[in-house]
Amino acid sequence: MLSLSLALEKPLLLEGEAGVGKTELAKVLAEVLDARLIRLQCYEGIDVAHALYDWSYARQLLYIRTLDVTGEAHREGTLHELFSREFLERRPLLDAIDNEDPVPPVLLIDEIDRADDEFEAFLLELLSDFQVTIPEIGTIAARHRPAVLVTSNRTRELHDALKRRCLYQWIDYPTPERELEILAVRVPEASERIVARVCQAVALLRDQQLYKRPGIGETIAWAQALLALGTDELSAALFSVLKVHEDTERARTAGWLDGI
Repeated sequence: MLSLSLALEKPLLLEGEAGVGKTELAKVLAEVLDARLIRLQCYEGIDVAHALYDWSYARQLLYIRTLDVTGEAHREGTLHELFSREFLERRPLLDAIDNEDPVPPVLLIDEIDRADDEFEAFLLELLSDFQVTIPEIGTIAARHRPAVLVTSNRTRELHDALKRRCLYQWIDYPTPERELEILAVRVPEASERIVARVCQAVALLRDQQLYKRPGIGETIAWAQALLALGTDELSAALFSVLKVHEDTERARTAGWLDGI
């Protein structure tokens, strides 16, 4: 699906549980393409000024004071100069659209489900035309469209209009065999025994009714913590994989890791 997204120049919407590797996929894609990764982290209340552009009011004020000192404050064209590209603060979305990179960048719009409906609606036009109109400057269109990945942890349902503009891929937790391969690559210094036991334990924990199920990142952190502690006792580094106190206590009292 990723290769098809690149071929069609359409955004790819990645949905899945937190920690399954959605963000990591964008990082790996940027490395493979030898492209710049531009990340927009969404959050509640994010607006255009934080995502697209804003004006550098401090620099504009300094420029006005300089003109006052030199006596050029009333020169024709001063107002136009104040709202030129020189004073434009580029945020991630504008940076991705208006770029001169030899290879188009990878734009990661991370956790779009954290943003509100208004911001999601704003993205609809942007992802359709890959252009933006700045009243003081004009319309800026992408010469070469960036590769766009949009991620969602599905904390809320996204609008159908946004989904129609994207290709879609659900990412699930990896199989134990696949996670074993990932762990062997990311923590090569870990013994086969530790790698196997950690993967077996993580698979078991994900089957439990936890507040926060461990992701791939926690699997890697668990193996790294065991190496740092110089032990193969899984419970010694349980803090690295379970991040909610109630989950940790349940794991200890229920003896889920006994016998692994």
